[in-house]
Amino acid sequence: MHTRPRILFVSDLSYRASGRRYGDEDVYLVSELRAAFDIAVCHPAQAPSLADLFDAVVIRNSGPVMRYRAAWEAFREQARARRTVVYNPLTGRGDMAGKQYLLDLTEEGYPVIPTVGRAADVDRLPACDEYAVKLRTGADSIGLDFVGAERLPHLSYGNILVQPRVRFRYEVSFYFVDGTFHYALYAPDPRKRWALEPYRPTDEDLAFAHRFIDWNSLDHGIQRVDACRTAEGGLLLMELEDLNPFLSLALAPDAARAAFVADMARSLKSLLGVSRRL
Repeated sequence: MHTRPRILFVSDLSYRASGRRYGDEDVYLVSELRAAFDIAVCHPAQAPSLADLFDAVVIRNSGPVMRYRAAWEAFREQARARRTVVYNPLTGRGDMAGKQYLLDLTEEGYPVIPTVGRAADVDRLPACDEYAVKLRTGADSIGLDFVGAERLPHLSYGNILVQPRVRFRYEVSFYFVDGTFHYALYAPDPRKRWALEPYRPTDEDLAFAHRFIDWNSLDHGIQRVDACRTAEGGLLLMELEDLNPFLSLALAPDAARAAFVADMARSLKSLLGVSRRL
């Protein structure tokens, strides 16, 4: 009798991400998780046709969804209809659902880079030399542009967001499993986003990151909170990654990496247990 859960691990092993090695990280994760699960790896475009053969689907380093939008929409619709166990669950409010959350968090007064999505709201942004223009469905800096204030009234609003270009001291990322913090990494040089080093967060830093984890309210799954340290010393949210965040596991301290993978396995088993009781 088959007792080990069967996992479909969705990854684009060949995707070339700037400063990151998707394939290496996912090969490592699969090799570690095989102690607890039977795992097969597939490209995101194949997930809709294979999902029914497995007990759960784990979305990992699958690259920007906009590269395979039709397959992703088909998978998501199918998963909801057939109650497929998906990790992370498809209820995330962060990047999983696009970048609307940046507007929502701005409106709700969270410490996030101020964000607007309409020409009528541009005057609510602080004055600065340049503004960042992002696609609502963008990822991996695809579609990112920087413009001067004089261009803001002439942009084609609808699928874009506008933020002031913040001159920050460094970026820092906090990594969580099921709401439990595991490690943090930061990029001391703002020009080198993925040249990361271990970071020891303060209690205030962790309280900042936990606010967004709590806001997202995912019971299970991996999340990465990306923030920037401003010139004034505070933190502002840049991204809330809750679909397929790259984990930079190779750069995490050994003990933190081992604990993270163990907690991910526990989390996945817990999600499978909850789903089977429903």
